Amino acid sequence: MLDHIGLVVSDLERSRRFYLAALPPLGIGVEMEVTAEETGGHAHLGLGTAGKPFFWVSGGAAASGPIHVAFTATTRAAVDAFHAAALAAGGRDNGGPGLRPHYHPNYYAAFVFDPDGNNIEAVCHTPA
Repeated sequence: MLDHIGLVVSDLERSRRFYLAALPPLGIGVEMEVTAEETGGHAHLGLGTAGKPFFWVSGGAAASGPIHVAFTATTRAAVDAFHAAALAAGGRDNGGPGLRPHYHPNYYAAFVFDPDGNNIEAVCHTPA
């Protein structure tokens, strides 16, 4: 089981705006922030649910290459809302909401690129 994941972004404030707009349809929001003064390095933004940050976005130089992160959505409507919110926040489309039966018959997902080119997905595995 995955406890948390983190990625380094080139502009933390730009990424903050993007994720704070794109992730609320999935029930994900800011759970913790750590300042550069506290770390002696870069600031970190911890996003998650129910008091538990599990998706960390950190300032600094961009990572060596894009990564892929998939968030679980409880409904197909939440996948649709994530995609719309992410595009409105400046994300680039990487595959609109829809079934991906080549993964499995109920794999309903949407993909966007965040401001640093990371492939961010929302997926619902529940039948319609």
